[in-house]
Amino acid sequence: MMRGVSMVKAMRLVLLCVSVLWVFPEECAGKSDSSSNSSSSSASPQPLLQRPSSVNVGALFTYDSFIGRAAKPAFKAAMDDVNADQTVLKGIKLNIVFQDSNCSGFIGTMGALQLMETQVVAAIGPQSSSIAHMISYVANELHVPLLSFGATDPTLSSLQYPYFLRTTQNDYFQMYAVTEFISYSGWRQVIAIFVDDECGRNGISVLGDALAKKRARISHKAAITPGADTNSIKDLLVSVNLMASRVYVVHVNPDSGLNIFSVAKSLGMMGSGYVWIATDWLPTALDSMSPVETDTMDLLQGVVAFRHYTTETSMKRQFMERWKNLKPQEGVNSYALYAYDSVWLIARALDVFFRQNNKVTFSNDPNLHRAKSSSLQLSALSVFNEGEKFLEIILGMNHTGVTGPIRFDSERNRVNPAYEVLNIEGTGPRRVGYWSNHSGLSVVAPETLYSKPPNTSTANQRLYGIIWPGEVTKPPRGWVFPNNGKPLKIAVPNRVSYKDYVSKDKNPPGVRGYCIDVFEAALELLPYPVPRNYILYGDGKKNPSYDNLINEVVADNFDVAVGDITIVTNRTRFVDFTQPFIESGLVVVAPVKEAKSSPWSFLKPFTIEMWAVTGAFFLFVGAIVWILEHRFNHEFRGPPKRQIITIFWFSFSTMFFSHRENTVSSLGRLVLIIWLFVVLIINSSYTASLTSILTVQQLTSRIEGIDSLITSNEPIGVQDGTFARNYLVNELNISPHRIVPLRDEEHYLSALQLGPKAGGVAAIVDELPYIEVLLTNSNCKFRTVGQEFTRTGWGFAFQRDSPLAVDMSTAILQLSEEGELEKIHRKWLNYKHECSMQITNSETSQLSLKSFWGLFLICGITCFIALTVFFWRVFWQYQKLLPDTGDEERASEATEASRSGRGLRAPSFKELVKIVDKREVEIKEILKQKSSNKLKSSQSGAGSSHSHQHSEIP
Repeated sequence: MMRGVSMVKAMRLVLLCVSVLWVFPEECAGKSDSSSNSSSSSASPQPLLQRPSSVNVGALFTYDSFIGRAAKPAFKAAMDDVNADQTVLKGIKLNIVFQDSNCSGFIGTMGALQLMETQVVAAIGPQSSSIAHMISYVANELHVPLLSFGATDPTLSSLQYPYFLRTTQNDYFQMYAVTEFISYSGWRQVIAIFVDDECGRNGISVLGDALAKKRARISHKAAITPGADTNSIKDLLVSVNLMASRVYVVHVNPDSGLNIFSVAKSLGMMGSGYVWIATDWLPTALDSMSPVETDTMDLLQGVVAFRHYTTETSMKRQFMERWKNLKPQEGVNSYALYAYDSVWLIARALDVFFRQNNKVTFSNDPNLHRAKSSSLQLSALSVFNEGEKFLEIILGMNHTGVTGPIRFDSERNRVNPAYEVLNIEGTGPRRVGYWSNHSGLSVVAPETLYSKPPNTSTANQRLYGIIWPGEVTKPPRGWVFPNNGKPLKIAVPNRVSYKDYVSKDKNPPGVRGYCIDVFEAALELLPYPVPRNYILYGDGKKNPSYDNLINEVVADNFDVAVGDITIVTNRTRFVDFTQPFIESGLVVVAPVKEAKSSPWSFLKPFTIEMWAVTGAFFLFVGAIVWILEHRFNHEFRGPPKRQIITIFWFSFSTMFFSHRENTVSSLGRLVLIIWLFVVLIINSSYTASLTSILTVQQLTSRIEGIDSLITSNEPIGVQDGTFARNYLVNELNISPHRIVPLRDEEHYLSALQLGPKAGGVAAIVDELPYIEVLLTNSNCKFRTVGQEFTRTGWGFAFQRDSPLAVDMSTAILQLSEEGELEKIHRKWLNYKHECSMQITNSETSQLSLKSFWGLFLICGITCFIALTVFFWRVFWQYQKLLPDTGDEERASEATEASRSGRGLRAPSFKELVKIVDKREVEIKEILKQKSSNKLKSSQSGAGSSHSHQHSEIP
């Protein structure tokens, strides 16, 4: 039995050894798969799939280009490294099939079809985004993953092209890096110069969206046809040089981009005041040149460029050293690194693919099989059956290459996109910082910041100093008024009223007024000339609509509107206003008349509450002083009737400091001193207020302000063309039929004088600067009533995102700080007959309890403290006087209480009142007599005790 069991174990051991020898040459996907396969083999032997001896990978790019000349040796080096590495693709040779796209969409598409005929499992390329758009359809149809190391077009999305994968950075991130730099430098408008293909157009489209989020914009898009000659480039640069913006973003191909700077140099566009920002194409071209010619560097002085940032690792340094042997006559650019990593990415993914026991199979596409009769031989193309699974493996890869960590996010973009910010100066580029979507602009390498929380706030952005074109270190303004450009078109309202603010003039520049002088003074402070033409807006018969004037600026019919233009919310949505140069706001003007004198005017200085509290305190303090003086002062004693009269007399006589009673007690004097101080303040305030009421002219109006005007149903006058009408109707819900538009000051005065019953208006609602002029010309017959119910100002309206608006605001602030605005105001608005703007309301000038409650509080606290001390003294004296009833009497009372079950008799309230009513001298005599009696009784008790002791001696 034991021998049979041993034979069975031996047979199992032999089968296991055979199984191990069979499985050992083949690599499985992992330990879990190997163990499962081994266990299944022991049960029923199933051989693993045979690996192919080689796999084909396609490579499609333009050989004769900066990117292609660097990519081809990188491909070959990567292929050799993969085949020489025994840890990857054991026993499988990786073949790269090359095809030249020759920078042609048609040839590139044909080359892609030829690659697919070789049954490639993946294709690397193309470098051109235009070709990538076309051959992505081929990759989708044949299920072949397409890994591009150079196509950066943001629209190559995974939704439209599921088999397209980018191993380089997406231009979406580069355009946001450029936007951050533009925002960091404070520019609001740029001109985009780009090659007119998918990569150029779509990249600039993303740039426009990114700038819009920063309240900036692309003022002009200048497209260059691919392969444009020098004359075409020259014509384009001449046209953009006539525009205001001097910030140029150049997004073109590396092979032809340097021609732009050569032409710009000849046109004098590489000097001071210009800003040139180049995308990654420029560092690609410069890195490919080894060394860069001096003439080329002279063209690029002051240019800012962005280059793909690749982490500095030992792998990268080894590759850079190796490159000197691979391509000694040329430098290495970032696309060579991405090409090298693309090959290794496919190799590692294939290794995982085969470890998972997958196989490579192809089948005919039924859609292409129907075209078998065609001479194109499309039926020769085969579908990679395992392409979808292989693509999933590629997307899930996570390893480190020469470009850094290789990992893809949910949108199939490389994680942690980053760029170097370069400033080209001297003999080469100088790095001034970095950009990453994790921290924005920074002088610290991005990988050191990934461990910290993301922070792209404006305060966190920083770069080293940049030397701009013309060898200047101060950031250029970014825009100018070119000498051969169009002058600024300035719209000025052609007013028929209040012409001191702005009006037509026969002399140059054709307009005059307060607003014009402020605008001209601000222009003189700008560090650059501003050519300008003033254009009157309106027919001169009535004031123009200011809302329509703003719409003209929005429609680009004018560059700026200058005049008495109110800054309101609705207008700020469409134009940019400068800093206000004068304060404004809506007020109500109404007819006024002199108030009639009242026989009760002497009561007006105080409010009812003030009178009541003052009277109550007079009585209260009188009572307190009587309590404190009653035991000490004979003048506060006597019959009850006399004492009541004394309290009233003393209370109110203190108002005139004529009280005849003298205070004797210390507490009474303390209370009286505090109260006399309160009376002094109240008398002085009353006298001053009454004097003002009786001597100052009192004006009254039946319209008390905007609230009473709203509740009434009377007509309201407004200035024609201003925003006051819309505000009353839309914001205050006043009926439009109540609004009466008035043309000028004469209409204002006549409408107010007529009144609502005679065809006039009850009041006028207008802005404060106009009302100041109106009241002066009316000889103060009208006044403003109520408070100013809006707060705003006047400013100059520029087109949206105009850089001139910012400079003008700074200039206006400077005018205000230096006092120039006040000088201009006195020049135009120096009124000879000034009158009080607002009528004085007697009720608002009354003195209320709010102004004096502190005094009453101090007086009340003093009285409370004095009373507390007084009653404490009285109670102490009362306790001292209690034993006078006799100890025997109190003992008998205690005995009777214990027998009857009743408590001791409480001290009588009448006794306490008697003690309070007694004079202080009498109390002191009683206490003195009591103390002497106690002394005598103690002496007599001691003598009797002594005699008793002597009688007991034998």
